[in-house]
Amino acid sequence: MQKASNPIKVLIVDDSAIVRKIFTQELSKHEDIEVVGTAPDPYVARDKIVKLRPDVVTLDIEMPRMDGISFLRKLMKYFPIPTIIVSSLTPKNSEMALEAMESGAVEVLAKPGGSYSVGDMSIQLAEKIRAAAQVRVRSDLGTGPGARSPEPVEENASLSRALKRTTHKVIAIGASTGGTEALKVVLTQLPSNTPGIAVVQHMPPRFTTAFANRLNDLCQIEVREAKDGDSVLPGLALIAPGNYHMVLRRSGARYYVEVKTGPLVCHQRPSVDVLFHSVAQYAGANAVGVILTGMGRDGAGGMLEMKKAGAPTIAQDEASCVVFGMPKEAIRMGGVQQVVSLQQIPHTVLKAVASDG
Repeated sequence: MQKASNPIKVLIVDDSAIVRKIFTQELSKHEDIEVVGTAPDPYVARDKIVKLRPDVVTLDIEMPRMDGISFLRKLMKYFPIPTIIVSSLTPKNSEMALEAMESGAVEVLAKPGGSYSVGDMSIQLAEKIRAAAQVRVRSDLGTGPGARSPEPVEENASLSRALKRTTHKVIAIGASTGGTEALKVVLTQLPSNTPGIAVVQHMPPRFTTAFANRLNDLCQIEVREAKDGDSVLPGLALIAPGNYHMVLRRSGARYYVEVKTGPLVCHQRPSVDVLFHSVAQYAGANAVGVILTGMGRDGAGGMLEMKKAGAPTIAQDEASCVVFGMPKEAIRMGGVQQVVSLQQIPHTVLKAVASDG
């Protein structure tokens, strides 16, 4: 296949020869991506990075001679390159992958196996490489390695009273590339009486479990991976499980989530659009929509529907995004009412849910 004039140059770092072969074969099907080299361990990778100057690196975690996280930290310090963590679906690897993302990795991908087919992997890997190639590898936006989380928003008396008057509101949040760190910034600032939150973060299965558990340790609110039928309650954030869509439903005054399978939407499962459309339908003006950093257009159509239904809608601004794709598309479609920096989003959300208008 003829490659594009300026394809994205990728280096694959994995100790498995089979994985290196599969990834190379699958990526060769995409005209805009070129695998310029592979490496079985970080020491070989170091030399190839200097020689080949790749645009994106895919990195396994468990490798001989040096683990992927140690290598990543050195890479971010001396030769920062957008890096995608590729790992098998085990609890240990999920925890390590999240640690890697806190150290500077921009995406995480599950290795093919079990229910995760090579075909699915090819689509997801190519999308993540395109997203990673757009990333500005920086640590001063509040989402990168070494960034300090701000103090939680104060629960002043007037705000607390206002929140108690709006117990049936729902906050819906969507994110992709860079979203794990962005969500940490947002959720750690929210007080314990914040209305119920439904979150879609593009992430493979099992990784969402570890991600939710890690956030739960950091936040004033409770954070957990959603289960089918879970109620959306004040002080609780539900994270859509990887490989499942999450939709909002309502029974009388009770909001709850339905977790289900279904086709990929905007190449994603879970999909932000699926969540946002359901929130527009079942919560309408009683909801607030937030779209954070990420590549593509997932969530843009659903956010427009939320706005039409009377919900306040908020997008992260370009300067604080790792990738200004999803927010940009939502703004272009006319679904966004406010565009603010990542650091301003928690306060903006709380003002929106406290408003009677």
